[in-house]
Amino acid sequence: MPKAIDNLNNLKKNSVTRRLGHTTLCLLWPLFLIACPRSAPPDGGNVGVSTQPAKVSPVVPGAVAFNGERAMAHVRKQVDIGPRPPGSPELAKTREYIVNELKSYGLTVSTFEFAASTPVGEKKMVNITAEIPGESNDVVILSSHYDTKFYKDMHFVGANDPGASVGTLIELGRVLSGNGQKPKFTLWLVFFDGEESFCEGWDECGKPGAPDNTYGSRNYVSELKSKNQLDRVRALILLDMMGYSNLELGRDTMSTKWLQDIIWQTARELGHGSVFVDRPEGVGGDDHEPFLRAGVDAVDIIQLNSYRYWHTPEDTIDKVSARSMKTVGDVVVASLPRVEQRLSSKSR
Repeated sequence: MPKAIDNLNNLKKNSVTRRLGHTTLCLLWPLFLIACPRSAPPDGGNVGVSTQPAKVSPVVPGAVAFNGERAMAHVRKQVDIGPRPPGSPELAKTREYIVNELKSYGLTVSTFEFAASTPVGEKKMVNITAEIPGESNDVVILSSHYDTKFYKDMHFVGANDPGASVGTLIELGRVLSGNGQKPKFTLWLVFFDGEESFCEGWDECGKPGAPDNTYGSRNYVSELKSKNQLDRVRALILLDMMGYSNLELGRDTMSTKWLQDIIWQTARELGHGSVFVDRPEGVGGDDHEPFLRAGVDAVDIIQLNSYRYWHTPEDTIDKVSARSMKTVGDVVVASLPRVEQRLSSKSR
């Protein structure tokens, strides 16, 4: 998924961990208002006081719970399809599967096709968006990329990168659409194409203003700007490489601090403090970066530096855990009302 170092022992000189390759929890509605500082700068600056959300509310009877085994089934489907680089028939098959699953939950799904100029020629890419209407037209995005990295001589199936985040996001679509209650903000579930670089290294073939990575997310931001819709997007939560059986999620150093604080605090209250840990996780770039640059608060939930199977043939289904995906899914679901409360209280 992301982008750090094809070999985690080969960190880039000019950036800490710059990527060279690139029980039952239910919805908690509503939660108490969080007293928070003004958000961090768009560049993810870490200035500000940590948020202190209210304790997690009791489970709401009848709410739809996140099912880790369902998420795992979505991962298996992707792995069975095989390598899924942009423009491939395999990625088209994956896209059809994602769209059909989301539609089966009653979601309105749209796709946007665009042509991307890459080091290996022009590639057709397609972003996917599913919408859950809210009380407000303002939007919170939940996202993942769904392409695997292109390799000529490696059978790379990307079970964790991006299979796990895609499977988790699909299952979040079922959970959030099945609650029977409108969220405060409209939710967009976005699957980005073309996150991975085509060259071996994340920055190897990039040019000024035209990096060889994040094609889908950069196009998404560009389209929002062209349609004067960017101001609607209040926050983005990115999932990437978060399904490892030995899951430990540090804090991405680019992410917006207040948003990160809410998620990590919620995780601790749910008993997942050993998973969402308070240490830096240097990523160096991911699909949240174009949004941060555009002034949208964003957070990346990712385990990169300690996932030794990243961009190797061993990133296979046995490395992914239904329990890990459920942990992340539960935390995201429980965090959303708090994020909405924070955004509601924040002057624009």
